[in-house]
Amino acid sequence: MTEKLSAEEIAAALEAIDGWERARGREAITKSFRFRSFNAAFAFMTRVALEAEKMDHHPEWFNVYNRVEVTLATHDAGGLTRKDFTLAAFMDKAANAA
Repeated sequence: MTEKLSAEEIAAALEAIDGWERARGREAITKSFRFRSFNAAFAFMTRVALEAEKMDHHPEWFNVYNRVEVTLATHDAGGLTRKDFTLAAFMDKAANAA
C-alpha cells in the first residue's frame, strides 16, 4: 500500500504544481481544465487514461464539452500520496500539449 503524505508534505507538493488546490471536505486535490474543443478535452482524457492505467491510479473526473474537472486521491491509502501529485504533474503536461 502507498503511504499517505503528511500535511507538510502535501503543502510542499501543492507548491510544485500549478492551479491544483485542496478539495473541500476531503483529503484530495482538484483542478479544472479547459480546452479549445471537446476533441481536445477528450484527447487529454485519453492520454491521462493511458498513463493512469500504467500507474494503476485512476482519477475521478467529469467532462462537459471542453471542460474536465479532476479530483485526485489515493482511496486505498485514505488520502493523498505521491501518486496523486505524480499524476497531477502528468495531467498538467498533457493539458499543455493539447
